[in-house]
Amino acid sequence: MRNEMYSVEQVAERLGLHVRTVRGYIRSGRLRAVRIGKQYRIAHADLAALTGQSAPAAGGSPAAVEVSSIVQIGGVGPTAADRLGTFIHAAANTGAGAGQPPPRVQTIYEEERNRMRIVILGGPAASAELLRMIDSVVDAILDRGDGLPGGEVGGA
Repeated sequence: MRNEMYSVEQVAERLGLHVRTVRGYIRSGRLRAVRIGKQYRIAHADLAALTGQSAPAAGGSPAAVEVSSIVQIGGVGPTAADRLGTFIHAAANTGAGAGQPPPRVQTIYEEERNRMRIVILGGPAASAELLRMIDSVVDAILDRGDGLPGGEVGGA
């Protein structure tokens, strides 16, 4: 087993993310880290868990089945992308089944292309449910161009 520890900067570089994004993951509990002085250190196993490369479970059996999905939505404005991202994250965090961890979700918005990408890593059932939910709201978002159907916005 690898006992390597990474800095926030090293994790950001490995994942192609901004350092502030990695720190946000740590603060929200999405990425486990140890604070040493004024800096965070991330264990290899915690980085692997974030990226879906979990080590085998106890007893040497392989980890549970995991699905990765990338949804790309074109023609979406920044307001709608923000609202959809909030809605997706809320749905992912509240929709996990009994004993199942919630799927990990990352949303990326490319303003210059009016394009949004949603990356989902999780169990097959939870991921499928999240994909069905995305499918049901995307048409309404693109038709209205101003948010989720019925004005539903996370926290509103």
